[in-house]
Amino acid sequence: MEKRLFWSLAAGGLLLAAGLGALRAEACTGITLRAADGSQVVARTIEWGGSDLNSRYVVTPRGYAQHSFAPDGGTGMSFTARYGYVGLAVERPEFVAEGLNEEGLSAGLFYFPGYGRYVDFDAAQRDVTIADLQVVPWILGSCRTLDEVRQAVARVRIVSVYPGASTVHWRFTDPSGSQLVLEIVDGQAHFYENRLGVLTNSPGFEWQMTNLCNYVNLHGGSAPGQSLDSVALAPFGAGSGMLGLPGDVTPPSRFVRAAFYQATAPRQATGEAAVRCCFQILNNFDIPIGVEFAAGQQPTDIPSATQWTAAADLTHRRLCYRTMYDSAIRCFDLTDIDFARVKYRSEPLDRVREQPVTPVRVR
Repeated sequence: MEKRLFWSLAAGGLLLAAGLGALRAEACTGITLRAADGSQVVARTIEWGGSDLNSRYVVTPRGYAQHSFAPDGGTGMSFTARYGYVGLAVERPEFVAEGLNEEGLSAGLFYFPGYGRYVDFDAAQRDVTIADLQVVPWILGSCRTLDEVRQAVARVRIVSVYPGASTVHWRFTDPSGSQLVLEIVDGQAHFYENRLGVLTNSPGFEWQMTNLCNYVNLHGGSAPGQSLDSVALAPFGAGSGMLGLPGDVTPPSRFVRAAFYQATAPRQATGEAAVRCCFQILNNFDIPIGVEFAAGQQPTDIPSATQWTAAADLTHRRLCYRTMYDSAIRCFDLTDIDFARVKYRSEPLDRVREQPVTPVRVR
């Protein structure tokens, strides 16, 4: 009965996971901005071109108890939220991909195909085993600082809820602005300090940082003119300092593009302004649905491969999002939520799955 219940509940998530092996739109792009007033803001996109992720938001109170799914159809470890949080989930409410807790800790997962490898599932150790797609809600409910994140990860075994699926890696940020990337390779957990604040997908984080050196010539503004054997050369227009910036949608190219767009963005005065700036920057990473399909293939019937974009102001405890169905920015203010009394809640990100169009009436 337990196995039947698990496969019934998780069917949507496992179908998603199984499809990840096709490498279609496993494209997440994360950036970080720091406002002049000290506010720390992290933002990201989430992509999947194979189907609608049926994304939801979850509001989780203190004391809410959950258990992890396990790849054998049973259960893994149980965990209870010490801290309340708000998260954005994909396919299942349990599969929170991005979230913020009441202490200002942010956590998010990013697909990491072909480079990560978790430990093998061991049924004898299920009490300390957690599914990769449930690490984010577990951390948000359990941890306040990055040191606590490190300690928590060291105590558990992270496994794939569906062994044939892509692995993921994770980004954790606290209100100080310190940020960690967690990657599990050959069963070993590796934490990297992310001073840049950018993250995409494969290859690994260290490789992505090294690859930035290939673009040492790029800079904001325009390139200076020069003479070539007495022939005057001049830039065609503004922004020529970024000539050569990669524009394709692969993870290495998005990492480079995100790094330079983030670095050249004007410093915003407040956290709210930085959140708006993050959404503007991440406009550049929306992936049109058609680019994911070869000629002759039928694209999925969704508006965009970029299904939603989120930004969190860790300082002021605000989590904002917009979706492929509605580009208006919606926001949760966690300081207005009493996590000791609020009931667990899970709701679709969009009630109406169509971009609203507001008429402009001229009389």
